[in-house]
Amino acid sequence: MAAEVDVERLTTAIEDFNPIFIRLPSVRRFNFSTLSVLHTLARNGPLRLTDLLATEQLKQPALTSLVTKLEQDGLLQRRPDPNDGRAMLLSLTRAGRQVVRSRHTERVDKLSRLVDRLTPEERDVLASSIHVLTRLTEIAAEEQL
Repeated sequence: MAAEVDVERLTTAIEDFNPIFIRLPSVRRFNFSTLSVLHTLARNGPLRLTDLLATEQLKQPALTSLVTKLEQDGLLQRRPDPNDGRAMLLSLTRAGRQVVRSRHTERVDKLSRLVDRLTPEERDVLASSIHVLTRLTEIAAEEQL
């Protein structure tokens, strides 16, 4: 028999964990929308602006302005879509990929320090949860299609 999941407690735990995990000190300060666009392009790019619009919580004028700024800052580039010459694809530049890699490394370091403070039993539970959290992410992505 499967264990009952206390979704209320799980939601609270995730909400409490997210600020600890996603807010990292950085040499360059970026707002949430900027980081979201960079991470989306790192994971799913290159993308058209309309595809990026579907994943970000921004209106088209705001996203267009942000993309222009990121391009001017050398963090992303536009190039013609080989399947549709009228459309442009957005992708990260080397500098944009470095921002994403640097933040990932910082997160790994921070999370490693926290995990090291867990008991061996707690680490076992956490290790067995990775697959489940990944699966929840996959299910959520499927629902967006």
